[in-house]
Amino acid sequence: MTACLIRKEVQALATSIAILYSVAVLLGLWGSYFFLGYRSQQREWKQRVNQWFPEERRKSKISVLGDKFDRSQSAEPLAQKLQNANVALLPSEYVGVHILGFLALFVLLFNVFNVPPFVSMLVSLLVLYIAHYLLFFIRKNKYEERFNEQLAEICRLLGNAARSGLTINQGLEIVAREVPAPAGPEFSRIVNELKLGVPIETALRSVQKRNKSREFQLFIATILIQKKTGGNLAATLESMGHTLEDRKVLTQTIKTMTSEQRYISLIIPAMPVFILLMMNNIIEGFTDPLWTGPGLIILVLFLTGLLISFVLIRKITNIRV
Repeated sequence: MTACLIRKEVQALATSIAILYSVAVLLGLWGSYFFLGYRSQQREWKQRVNQWFPEERRKSKISVLGDKFDRSQSAEPLAQKLQNANVALLPSEYVGVHILGFLALFVLLFNVFNVPPFVSMLVSLLVLYIAHYLLFFIRKNKYEERFNEQLAEICRLLGNAARSGLTINQGLEIVAREVPAPAGPEFSRIVNELKLGVPIETALRSVQKRNKSREFQLFIATILIQKKTGGNLAATLESMGHTLEDRKVLTQTIKTMTSEQRYISLIIPAMPVFILLMMNNIIEGFTDPLWTGPGLIILVLFLTGLLISFVLIRKITNIRV
C-alpha cells in the first residue's frame, strides 16, 4: 500500500515536472519569437530612419577631421551663412576651397606675374578675404529667394491635392517628391517629422526659423489658419500661387533689366588689377613704384575707389519688390 502511494506520488511529481518543463520550453520559444521580431522591427526602423535622415559617411583621415569640424560649434555660423547663400558646401569643404585657392593664387602671382613672395602671400590672403566677403554679400538671402521662387509651384501642388480630396499631409508628401532643392529637402524633412508623430505646426515652425521671409510667413499662416478654422483651402492656395507667380515674374524682369549694371560692377574692379599684373609681367619692375610711400597711398586710394564703385553699383541695382 505504501509502495503504491509512493509510486503515485512519483508519477504525479514527474507529471508536474514534465508540465513545468513544457511550459518553460513554450515560454522560451515564445520569448525567442518576440525577441527576434523585436530585432527585425528595430532593424527595419533603423533602415527607415537612415532613409529619412541619411548620413554621409567619409572614411579618409582628412574627411574625418572635416566631419569633426562640421559638428563643432565654431562651424555653425559658417554653415548658417552657406545655407543662407544657397551654397551646397559643408564648412570643411568651404575652408578647403579657400586653402586651395590661396595656393593657386600664390603660385600664379609668384611664377606667372613675377610678384615677390611676401607680396604674393599678402595679395592672395587679401583676395580670398574679399572673395569671402563678396560671396556672402552678393548671395545674401539667396536661399530665401530661391525658396520663395518655388512657393508658387508649392501652392499649386497643395491646391490640386486639396481639390482632389487629399489631406494636407498627403499634399506635403507630393511637394516633397515633386519640388527640387532647396524647398524639396525642407518639405521632405517636414514629412519625415510628421511620420515620427511631430505636430504639423511644430514641423512648419522649424522650417520657418530658417526662412524668415514675408512670403513664407504668409504661406505658413495660411496653412495653419485653414487647418484650424476650415474653409476652401484649394481656392486660397490658388489665389496665393497666382500672386506669388506675378511677383516672381516682376522680380525676374527687374533682374534682366539690371543685369548689365551688375556685371559691370564685377568687371570694373577686376579689369585694372588684371591690366596691372599683365604690365608687370611684360615690363620688369613695373609695379616697384607702388611699394614706395607715395605709391602705397595711391594703391590704397585705388583699391578704396574700386570697392566704393562696386558697392554703389550694387546698391543702385538692388531693387526690392
